[in-house]
Amino acid sequence: MPLLPIITLPDEKTLREVSKPVAQVDSGVRRLWDDMLETMYRAPGIGLAAIQIGVPQRLLVIDLSKDGEDKTPLFVANPEIVWSSAAQSDYEEGCLSIPEYYEMVTRPAEIKMRYLDRQGEAMELHATGLMATCLQHEIDHLNGVLFIDHISRLKRERVLKKFQKAQKLGKL
Repeated sequence: MPLLPIITLPDEKTLREVSKPVAQVDSGVRRLWDDMLETMYRAPGIGLAAIQIGVPQRLLVIDLSKDGEDKTPLFVANPEIVWSSAAQSDYEEGCLSIPEYYEMVTRPAEIKMRYLDRQGEAMELHATGLMATCLQHEIDHLNGVLFIDHISRLKRERVLKKFQKAQKLGKL
């Protein structure tokens, strides 16, 4: 499986593109998921949306297993959050598209999501804790939203300038 290049800031044009639904889960989608999963593991990360590798389709992969544990990947197509709790939780988030930058983000503590699984079957998942946070983070990507959109404008502008400067200096 080939490792895919992960798009990073300052390439906001691609990262903010809204992804389109997939028509069906077929062998091409499953192959892309497998490549995304391998790319995510090598990065290393716990979630990756297709737009982060330049594919504007509503696909994502997540695996919250820790080193030494059996892998438990979740393959998601066309996710839709159908319910979110009023209760909120804070989590220090990072992103493979914004390397080495972490910030506290507040999101709903629980969600219910509908999606298509690896076999193309309609599924519903109730998620809490880190899984709820990770799903919301990756679904945001599919909607052209970055986790830095959930922090103050000043902090967001600082991180964007940092990546723009790094690109100009040839450090990206």
